[in-house]
Amino acid sequence: MTRGKRTPRKIITRETILFVALLLFGVAGLPVLIYVVGQAVFGSYEGNGMAGFFDEHIQRLAHGDPATWFLAVSPYLGISILRLMFSGWRRVARTSN
Repeated sequence: MTRGKRTPRKIITRETILFVALLLFGVAGLPVLIYVVGQAVFGSYEGNGMAGFFDEHIQRLAHGDPATWFLAVSPYLGISILRLMFSGWRRVARTSN
C-alpha cells in the first residue's frame, strides 16, 4: 500500500487540526469526565455542581494556571507520546529483521 506524498504543508495542517480538536476536548470534554468520575469516587462537589466546576476550570484557564493548561493539552501530549512510542517500535522492528 502506498501512502500519499507527505508534504510539510499536509503534515502541519494535519497536526494543527489534531491539536485543535484535542485541545477542545481537553478544555470542554475532559473537565466533564473529571467531574463525573469525581462525583462517583468522592461524592458531591462543593459548589454549583457541574456548572460551578466548569466555570472554575475556565476561570483558571483564563488566568493561566499551569496545572489547568497542562490538563487542557494532556490529550494531545498523550496521543503524541503514543505515536512516538509506536514509531520507535516500528523502527526497531524494521532494523531487527
